[in-house]
Amino acid sequence: MGCSTSSPAKSNGSFDERGASDSKTMRIKLVLLGDSGVGKSCIVLRFVRGQFDPSSKVTVGASFLSQTIALQDSTTVKFEIWDTAGQERYASLAPLYYRGAGAAVVVYDITSPESFQKAQYWVKELQKFGSPDIVMALVGNKSDLHASRKVTVEEAQEYADSNGMFFIETSAKTADNINQLFEEIGKRLPRPATTQKS
Repeated sequence: MGCSTSSPAKSNGSFDERGASDSKTMRIKLVLLGDSGVGKSCIVLRFVRGQFDPSSKVTVGASFLSQTIALQDSTTVKFEIWDTAGQERYASLAPLYYRGAGAAVVVYDITSPESFQKAQYWVKELQKFGSPDIVMALVGNKSDLHASRKVTVEEAQEYADSNGMFFIETSAKTADNINQLFEEIGKRLPRPATTQKS
């Protein structure tokens, strides 16, 4: 299940999605990838609107939302978030959304080993076709269902470490670690080049 009703979104031109408007404000294209039903839309909705809707609809194509955060180093990051559909029939559209992305959040459900396998597929796709300096996060969602856990923290952490990603578990339902996820991405983004001192 998704967390918002959405229709295929239109790209808003050919700007450099990873660029920055000035040295303290960065505009970053971020894409969410993962199997259908892992909670990608729920994560975005919780982050952007502070809402959780358990009866929401499945995402069709992709939906677009944006949110701005301020980091401790006084950098402001405006995330332009593309929430992609997880169903197999939309998989061929995903490259349209992650091309030019500065960050990618690959989501799986901690109660579903199949969704963890699918997450690994998306990581390989990003490594092959994504930007070379893309910041990738592996996210185990639905941490509130720890009693039904099928994917261990150790297994996911090991996979993330071996693929140069950072790993975090979240719960869109309880809001656990949702803001921390995006703050951590913001901290890891390459900063715009400033005048070099020799």
